[in-house]
Amino acid sequence: MLKGKKVVLAYSGGLDTSVCLKWLEQRGATPYALYLDLGQGEPADDVRNKALDIGADDAFVRDAKTEFAEEYVAPAIKANALYGGKYPLFTALGRPLIAKKLVEAAREVGATHIAHGSTGKGNDQVRFDVTSASIAPDLTVVAPVRDWNMSRPEEIEYAKENGIPVPVTRESPYSVDANLWGRSIEAGPLEDPDHEPTEDVFELTASPEEAPDEPRYVEIGFEGGLPTSLDGEELPLVELIAALNGIAGEHGVGRVDMIEDRLVGIKSREIYEAPAALTIVQAHKELETLTLTKDVLRFKSTVEQRYAELTYDGLWFTPLKTALDAFIEETQKAVTGAVRLKLYKGSSTIVGRTAPQALYNKDLATYDPNSTFDEASASGFIALWGLPARQWASVHGGAEQNQLPSQPELQG
Repeated sequence: MLKGKKVVLAYSGGLDTSVCLKWLEQRGATPYALYLDLGQGEPADDVRNKALDIGADDAFVRDAKTEFAEEYVAPAIKANALYGGKYPLFTALGRPLIAKKLVEAAREVGATHIAHGSTGKGNDQVRFDVTSASIAPDLTVVAPVRDWNMSRPEEIEYAKENGIPVPVTRESPYSVDANLWGRSIEAGPLEDPDHEPTEDVFELTASPEEAPDEPRYVEIGFEGGLPTSLDGEELPLVELIAALNGIAGEHGVGRVDMIEDRLVGIKSREIYEAPAALTIVQAHKELETLTLTKDVLRFKSTVEQRYAELTYDGLWFTPLKTALDAFIEETQKAVTGAVRLKLYKGSSTIVGRTAPQALYNKDLATYDPNSTFDEASASGFIALWGLPARQWASVHGGAEQNQLPSQPELQG
């Protein structure tokens, strides 16, 4: 089926995609590798040479950090996108961009197929397949690991048999995915939800016990809902995220250990590191409490949940996602200001916030005698607010009369 076909593979240099590359070559395909730099920290030249050594006809390296930050991470910040209230979606955000670049590379070389290294149990297969279908339905998607149905130990053995160098052993069987917005670690002993992760799992965050004994204060400045400065220094989003990853990670901030509901219907145990992502979203949400009205905040929280689900489910390029973007963008016009946080041994605490268009009014909120709030008007407000409750009670009887009858005492 693949003999003589040109196939562009999304290549990371890890176990799954390295095995895929050899698998495609052995089936007579002409494989091309596409490595997209999203800030994962791998030396691009090393990854390219590895792909060529394994059997790629050619290997493309593309720097997409800025595009990723500005077109994918930025909207997610405005949406406070956290799947399950915890996961900042860094892998899910990267997949539609990778799929888009796969399509572009396929057009360049005249490929009829694109490929990825996702398994049949994960979410990424859906994200790649659905995104590709949304933008290039004429291309055929191949998923060797899923179609081959190889277990992770079998993949490791296959790699050894074919001389494929991979940073995975039976003693350290973790599956790692990373970009500038975060890092995920799964598989191996982490599949036991009662197993406490050992420190060798983490790279971006210090152990809270080993973090500095003195707290670190940081101030994040926002304009139109996006972070633009760190401690008063204006920075491009990519650089700001990288700097904050280092600062927050040093203080043990950014670890997530959660049971996650995958799109395919199973629950999985996930370990994440996202120092900058969690700190930025925390600060952004706080600034919104200062600048948005109560009804907008309440409705936006519902939108945020659906936004995170759409992103997680691989529905980035869909009409509903586009419509939600428009709503969220409208809400961000006044979300400008600064938030100060205290980072200390794994915790991030809001300690201050300012905004030029803050809806907080100290003259109204203060309990000092010079308050401008007219307390005399409160009784009239309460009378009208409670009118439906009083009317219901007058017709149906008060709550006291409608309580369940007391149970008779048991006779001895």
